[in-house]
Amino acid sequence: MNRSLLLIYQWATGLSDSLTGILLYVAPAFTLRMMGVHAPADAMPYIGYIGAFVLTTGLACLYGAYLLHVRACPERIETVWLLTAFSRAAVAIYIAQAITAGTLENAWISVALFDGACVLVQAIGLSRRWLKHA
Repeated sequence: MNRSLLLIYQWATGLSDSLTGILLYVAPAFTLRMMGVHAPADAMPYIGYIGAFVLTTGLACLYGAYLLHVRACPERIETVWLLTAFSRAAVAIYIAQAITAGTLENAWISVALFDGACVLVQAIGLSRRWLKHA
């Protein structure tokens, strides 16, 4: 994959997760409404806590964009991809299972699909050594 597309991917995932994480952290009820999902009022502190983890994934992706920009050694960005893929896979699997079990509403599927798509892109990219050739 060419370097420009990889940079766009990194910026898009980094900004998306960073913004979502910040919003979940500072305004969880508002953010969930924007996502079209509901949670009980007493869950808001925990949603904010989850926002901190979403933010860290976004910051890791932005760091990956920086590494691509400065043409750092590919192993560094590969590490970012591997670790963020682990986190995203865990989220996607948990949400898919919770929707199937009926403990999360169907609107959460957008999160599972986004994270699952990122895992797929990164797994393919790592196996095909996209970052080494960018």
